[in-house]
Amino acid sequence: MDVNAAVAAAAAIAGVCTGVIAMLAFRWSERDQKRPTRTSLHTDPVLPPGVDTVLSVLRSSAVVLDEADSVVKASSAAYALGLVRGGKLAVEPMLLMARDTRRDGEIRQVELDLPRRGTGRGDALAVSARVAPLGSRLVLLLVEDLTEARRIEAVRRDFVANVSHELKTPVGALSLLSEAVMDASDDPEAVERFAGRMQIEATRLTNLVQELIDLSRVQNDDPLEDAEPVRVDELVAEAIDRCRHQAGTKQITMAAGGTADLQIWGNRGQLAAALGNLVENAVNYSPARTRVGIAARRVGAPGGDLIEVAVTDQGLGISDKDKERIFERFYRVDPARSRATGGTGLGLAIVKHVAASHGGEVTVWSSEGQGSTFTLRLPEAGATRDRGPGHVGGDAYGHHVGNDADGPDETTAYDPIPAAPEVLP
Repeated sequence: MDVNAAVAAAAAIAGVCTGVIAMLAFRWSERDQKRPTRTSLHTDPVLPPGVDTVLSVLRSSAVVLDEADSVVKASSAAYALGLVRGGKLAVEPMLLMARDTRRDGEIRQVELDLPRRGTGRGDALAVSARVAPLGSRLVLLLVEDLTEARRIEAVRRDFVANVSHELKTPVGALSLLSEAVMDASDDPEAVERFAGRMQIEATRLTNLVQELIDLSRVQNDDPLEDAEPVRVDELVAEAIDRCRHQAGTKQITMAAGGTADLQIWGNRGQLAAALGNLVENAVNYSPARTRVGIAARRVGAPGGDLIEVAVTDQGLGISDKDKERIFERFYRVDPARSRATGGTGLGLAIVKHVAASHGGEVTVWSSEGQGSTFTLRLPEAGATRDRGPGHVGGDAYGHHVGNDADGPDETTAYDPIPAAPEVLP
């Protein structure tokens, strides 16, 4: 009995000792886990309360850095701009700003031009970077993309400069011609010649001012406020009548065809001006004794049928580099030739804005030496009415030249024009 009691007592003591040792080991392990280490100080920083929520709603690209210059938090926009790569801030000037701000606590701001990632273009990305301390260990970097704002500002400056130049030219010519008339008061023949030149410059000045007014109107007005169903046939007839004299002088034949009885929903005045500008350009830039075609047709689209009006000429065509800028304000393919034709360089810009404000687009197909086709696509009025088979149209030559699924540079043939074209001398 004494032996059994001794064994039981020893087992109990051993069990108690084992429990005490296990408890102490658990406590030591828990204390070690809570104790900060050199690694945890750098890899597991904690953002101040509410900062994460604020950063998620900012429009600027946001990056938070710790004292080891590692990225603690970065918005998706920061990754899209290429600011963060591999968990590090990839822009050296911004990294240097962050280090200076961490050292002295001063807020810094700078504007930088960054190369675009993944593009072969040479243009840079303009950004504004602002660095501020965030607590005692973190630094906040906010980056604003200024590229679009700079582009708009450049366009505005160019527009003002171009307007000043374009207005100065005819005004200066009128001033010189008026002096010439006064000096030639005793020569009726010279007075008549100078007066004719004055009329040309006055007409050019009037057209420029009117197109500036038209461009300002289509940019600022909502065309759908005065929208109505507009018959395409009437727009085509009006455009042809507008250019009848110029076409007759150059012996250019104008042919109208395509699908009849089509309607567009929009502002009649703006639509007439847009189509009129396309036809006028085709006539002005076509050689004598050539042909200009205007045709309309209906094309299917996922959001509803569109009306496509194509204006085709047999001119010299447009080069690829000029096609990229042809719809810019005051841009001319050949400035000297435009001066001879009286063009202002605003016609196609007006067409572009009218098309965009009506929910459509304007595209160009052109090949040097083969002429050009400008295609105006706009939503059809009454798109819910029944479509019957056989509504096929084309340009005045029986071809469709436009911007279908194959792209703007594709030319495909289809059925001839069903309606007899109107041929004007």
